[in-house]
Amino acid sequence: MKILVQKFGGTSVATQERREMIVDKVEAALKNGFFPVVVVSAIGRSGDPYATDTLINVAKSVGCDTNPREMDLLMACGEIISSVVMVNTLKKRGYDSVALTGAQAGIITDNSFGDAEVIRVETKNIYKYIDQNIIPVITGFQGVNEDGDTTTLGRGGSDVSGSIIGEALNAEAVEIYTDVEGVMTADPRIVPDARVMNTIYYNEVFQMAEYGANVIHPRAVEVAMRSNIPLMIKNTLSNSQGTLITNCDKNRKYKEDKKDKIITAVAQIGKKTQMRIFFNGSAGDYEEDSYLFDMIANNSVSLDMINVYPDSKVFIIDENQLGKLRKILDDKNISYQFKQNCSKVTIIGNKMRGVPGVMAKVIRALSKCGIEILQTSDSHTTISCLIDSKYVNQAVNALHQEFELAYS
Repeated sequence: MKILVQKFGGTSVATQERREMIVDKVEAALKNGFFPVVVVSAIGRSGDPYATDTLINVAKSVGCDTNPREMDLLMACGEIISSVVMVNTLKKRGYDSVALTGAQAGIITDNSFGDAEVIRVETKNIYKYIDQNIIPVITGFQGVNEDGDTTTLGRGGSDVSGSIIGEALNAEAVEIYTDVEGVMTADPRIVPDARVMNTIYYNEVFQMAEYGANVIHPRAVEVAMRSNIPLMIKNTLSNSQGTLITNCDKNRKYKEDKKDKIITAVAQIGKKTQMRIFFNGSAGDYEEDSYLFDMIANNSVSLDMINVYPDSKVFIIDENQLGKLRKILDDKNISYQFKQNCSKVTIIGNKMRGVPGVMAKVIRALSKCGIEILQTSDSHTTISCLIDSKYVNQAVNALHQEFELAYS
């Protein structure tokens, strides 16, 4: 039996009209010879009655902190409501189906409430219903630990649920349905001529997610990549082809020619602060690289774009960690400067490895716009530039144009 996992996001299940569209997608899968296993997010987004953020705010309204175990129990309710409503919608159209919580679907996790890791999936219960031609509608975003406590997989965790279930069932593919046509070359709210890509490699879309593109949860891509299961990003509201995320794309060229693009997409992420640490003798014995970075790590401050020089260290942090880091440095009398309101703009492409002149094109594109590059970092598949956030829209458009991403 060919199994197809179909995951539907919060906007896809938000109204009865859209839930009927989901049934159309399920029906199409059946007609094409697949057995669908459905994974759903909570209904709607923040402010909607059953959205996860709404439930969190209900708990906060009491006026005291909620224990992480109880918070996970509460947050899991949104997907449970969604699964039951979806089952009723399927049954109304004549399709026998059953709602399963993460626990009932056999998703076993560790004890990290709020951001649990999946240890294994015990598929016996899912297969029991598949064997009876009953369509499972599984709650995304959640599982259960060995003690029987409900756990959640972190924000965007329903994507992870879809990939994990697809891997466990050895599915033919995992379809991720949302309110966009597919993976785009840049954020269409910033770049008017951004286009939907027919295909993209796992590593490229993983990098896009890591560098700020709101496409799919990076962990969902990791799962699909390790099991080599194709992912499809599709729009619930249309019948467009969407974007195939894969390791093998016969349509993409493997030889160099003038039309063969080395850059796939541009992504951006904001709310960053650039830190410069100075070793000038003010902190005495504390001025040692290993001590500095161990101290920062032990206080759970995450660093990015790290450059180490003999007398200074430069890196970026999330702006909400600035207060904590300043206190750490002040306590040791370590000299520093910081620049707030920064953004990281990144070009992504598997084929840039070993190709000369890519950085030169990046610098040229930004220089034409008068945008100062504060810092850079790169890998085999990415080049990132730190800039002032007020220039981010201009920078993304300039890079999108420089690398001709609007044209297929």
